Amino acid sequence: MSGFDLQAYLAERRALVDAALERALPSEHTPPPTIHRAMRYSVMAGGKRLRPILVIAGAEAVGGTAAMVLPTACALEMIHTYSLIHDDLPAMDDDDYRRGRLTSHKVFGDAVAILAGDALLTLAFRLVADNAGLVRDPRVIREAVAEIADAAGTLGMVGGQVVDIESEGKAIAAETLEYIHRHKTAALIRASLRVGALLAGGDAKAVAVAGEAGGELGLAFQIVDDILDVEGSLEELGKTAGSDERKQKATYPAIHGLEASRRQATMHAERAKERLAGFGPRSAPLCALADYVVERKN
Repeated sequence: MSGFDLQAYLAERRALVDAALERALPSEHTPPPTIHRAMRYSVMAGGKRLRPILVIAGAEAVGGTAAMVLPTACALEMIHTYSLIHDDLPAMDDDDYRRGRLTSHKVFGDAVAILAGDALLTLAFRLVADNAGLVRDPRVIREAVAEIADAAGTLGMVGGQVVDIESEGKAIAAETLEYIHRHKTAALIRASLRVGALLAGGDAKAVAVAGEAGGELGLAFQIVDDILDVEGSLEELGKTAGSDERKQKATYPAIHGLEASRRQATMHAERAKERLAGFGPRSAPLCALADYVVERKN
């Protein structure tokens, strides 16, 4: 597994996702053009494409292919991007930069930014519906829709965001911080792996194991994000560093310290790899991704 070429894998899958996103998004010239320009501005700004790649890797882990899940992979990226657009708004985190460029509301104004996020969330579920023609049993689309909706809504990402906002400037328990991270970030990462395995025909056990690994991977990812906010720069991160401290946000370094946070991120990544072992050689991309999540600099 150590010889796996993760960078080549990521580059190839990212190119697949970017091409599919380009096809899925309405043209900038489609009326009304402003909203479609705003949608494309944020989605096509780049990014790691971690969530769609995890959908693909989840499918591959159970013997499926990228082609079987590509619309849903794009859907997960659109949901993630919508959440970033809304997070950056003045009423939320009030950030000026994202993915190395001005945030949506800085370019298009608050109202269009809100609507661009709404439109991406809506289009995402259209794409999941479109995935029905690519899977062996289209009935699994119902489960995929429910899975993604739960992960993105009040039981997942939105719920975590609410507790995050309510915790600003307060001393909170470590358990509350883990709740925020498991819901705000890890829930969508967990769902990405689960729906990939589900749509590619994985059985209940395989889907459950993929979900467990995704939850651990998602928590490791967010802990490292907290660390990078302390140690990174605008050039490295593509967004303003130090914003968590300025907003008095609850983070792992703030509660546990940097070194303990690094150890916890590594522990969760190792737990993810342990759960993936049952997939055998097909888990190589995901295990390499778990290491990458801990070692990344942006």
